[in-house]
Amino acid sequence: MESVESMVMAWIGDNRFWIVVIFSIIFATALAGWLFGRFARRLEARAARTVSAWDDALMKALNPPGAVLIWLFGLTIAAGRAGRATGAEIFSLAEPVREIGFILVITWFALRFSRSAEHNLRDPRYMSKPLDATTVRALGKLVRASIVITSAMVVMQFLGYSISGVLAFGGIGGLAVGFAAKDLLANFFGGLMVYLDRPFKVGDWVRSPDKEIEGTVEDIGWRLTRIRTFDKRPLYIPNAVFNQISVENPSRMLNRRIYETIGIRYEDAPLMAGIVADVKAMLQEHPEIDANQTLIVNFNSFAPSSLDFFIYTFTKTTEWVRYHEIKQDVLLQILKIVEQHGASCAFPTSTLHIAELPPELRGVEMVASANAG
Repeated sequence: MESVESMVMAWIGDNRFWIVVIFSIIFATALAGWLFGRFARRLEARAARTVSAWDDALMKALNPPGAVLIWLFGLTIAAGRAGRATGAEIFSLAEPVREIGFILVITWFALRFSRSAEHNLRDPRYMSKPLDATTVRALGKLVRASIVITSAMVVMQFLGYSISGVLAFGGIGGLAVGFAAKDLLANFFGGLMVYLDRPFKVGDWVRSPDKEIEGTVEDIGWRLTRIRTFDKRPLYIPNAVFNQISVENPSRMLNRRIYETIGIRYEDAPLMAGIVADVKAMLQEHPEIDANQTLIVNFNSFAPSSLDFFIYTFTKTTEWVRYHEIKQDVLLQILKIVEQHGASCAFPTSTLHIAELPPELRGVEMVASANAG
């Protein structure tokens, strides 16, 4: 960087018209920034015609940090020239500002590149098989944290702070911080286990039989996981909770089950065998029923008001709305089969039997009726 400034100053020479020189430097900087912007936009348009995730991320990250870097060098060189001409001490800060600004701009570029790459790796336009969103988000957060920490340490070293002393203080103070922030650390490692074990990912429907937790995962942070319940309320759960409870992930089920009991009247008992056979045949031929899974249709029990048979089968789809449409179609077809056999579905009934009065009480009943008349 000093060599660049030396070359510029050698070219300028000992010019008494320093205002004109500074204007020329700023004009050249503005021109270079404009040319760089046009060049960067052309590179971005050319990169957009490819299917690589990395060149698009690089081009999107290049501008505006590249233009800011050009302005940083131009303005600090102009400030240094003004300082030599005027002797003002404030212009002596130009060199450290340039050094720190260079580090910050590079950090800005690296953060933009990591975010763009994270987005592209999950985009099916760039990846024939997009990477798991939860894994990519975790890696992106780790990379960005590493970039920020490294940048902060470099800036501290440039400002004269001892990095070894900071690291030693961190080792000694780690115990105290650990005791004071044990819950925070527990949530951090809980989130790390979620990222490593991957019992669920963003977009999954999860629920826990141990606690009242059910909904769609919206975000997995290092401290909290946000779940959107089915009544659209956000539910924030500390990650440490997932180390202590069991979690069910219905989004990863292979099929959905239909398990229903249907009852017909006792007077339709001779028709039971035919009904069961036709219902089973219907399910075996249904295009949305998975015939490779367990399929049972059998007379099951003598209920108080009905003869019950049950169906046990699985749909091919796992989509909640589509599953209920298929289930409705199956139940309607079962009703049609029952009616085609001349039977009817039973409903709860009660039969009252009145015993005949013994002969010795019939006279008492007639006298009571006469007195009542």
